Amino acid sequence: MKICIVSDSHDRAPPLAAAISAAKLEGAEAVIHCGDLIGANTLRASIPLGLPIHAVHGNNVGDPMALHAMMSKSDGIFRYHGPDAILELSGRKIFATHYPHYGRAIACTGDYDLVCCGHSHHAEIIEQPNILGTKTWLVNPGSVAGIEAPRIKSKMTWILGDLERMLFEIRMLDL
Repeated sequence: MKICIVSDSHDRAPPLAAAISAAKLEGAEAVIHCGDLIGANTLRASIPLGLPIHAVHGNNVGDPMALHAMMSKSDGIFRYHGPDAILELSGRKIFATHYPHYGRAIACTGDYDLVCCGHSHHAEIIEQPNILGTKTWLVNPGSVAGIEAPRIKSKMTWILGDLERMLFEIRMLDL
């Protein structure tokens, strides 16, 4: 199963929908949004694409009531989890949060196959050593909106993940 991992869309619907569309064309079957979605209207162009969207909030919470209302009207496509999410997709245990330091701490437990985070606007893929003596994938897709992204030629980034092979690749948007 392939997934689209995004974060920090900050009310910018076009790049979010573009990343989800690109991921869908590459076979993605679900989306994980790692926070700072902000407004429910940001999802209006993405929900019709038909991929389940799992989102957590970040430090820019926006309007949680509007997000819950959007969730109830999405026929199960959009799921707003609150501060963090525990998911199982394709037999993989996944934890999603907004904050990288929290994500790293959770990855160190070894309880999850994949931990997704955001907030830094810096895309990175890390094999985090854990207390079990193995490694947990820790991924941060950067900012799909391209806000203040350091050291990246195209500032609008997202991650395409393959849960079968546990491969993750940073992708860039050129809008």
